[in-house]
Amino acid sequence: MTTTSSIAFLAGLISFLSPCVLPLIPGYISYISGQTLNDMYGDKKINQRKILFKAILFSLGFSTIFVSLGATASLIGQSFLKGSNELRLLAGVIVIIFSLHILGFFNLKFNLWNIEDKLSKAAKFSSGLALPFLIGVAFGFGWSPCIGPILGSILALAAIEDTVNQGVLLLSSYSLGLAIPFVLSGYSISKFLYFKKKITTHIRTINVAGGIVLLLTGIAIMTGQLQVLGFFILEYFPFLGKIG
Repeated sequence: MTTTSSIAFLAGLISFLSPCVLPLIPGYISYISGQTLNDMYGDKKINQRKILFKAILFSLGFSTIFVSLGATASLIGQSFLKGSNELRLLAGVIVIIFSLHILGFFNLKFNLWNIEDKLSKAAKFSSGLALPFLIGVAFGFGWSPCIGPILGSILALAAIEDTVNQGVLLLSSYSLGLAIPFVLSGYSISKFLYFKKKITTHIRTINVAGGIVLLLTGIAIMTGQLQVLGFFILEYFPFLGKIG
């Protein structure tokens, strides 16, 4: 993975662990699979392969939106200020502002769409395998306040990439970081519940760590030291170098 792709992948993982997303995962899995929470929590036999397939479709839905946004951000960046110092500085400022929001210095409003309304509308006009994908699309359009600043930071990074393909790769890495734990959760809901119970008390610490990473990223963008930050990330998270 490149430096920015590694940062994007970590951002996706942090998005999954955000307090606006993690508690909702069982509900999303129940909704897209057609299984009640009691069925999934209890001893009733469920079709894990079917749930896994639908979780993948859901992930493809929100990934389609995120990747499209990344391509658009890269295209806009190239069209107006390609290679300019001003664009780099602006992207750094945006990432820093979002990181300060995550760290709790102030509160930005990012709930632009009501996710539940979109889920209900998607359910009325679709069925079968189309439903999980459309719900994923709705999720992509109506990201929660916790995801908004993180995703916005990655889009700012996409805007300063040299090519549209690099912007697509960046948002693909972000989507992958969000999708992998979701798909694994769908495949084994019991293990997810155990994980959720263990990790819940550490969510704030995880999000603060994510905010600090984004803050350092913003500073690195402004000072032209993004590659240096990448070396540190790969040192502490070596598995990122084996992905992609």
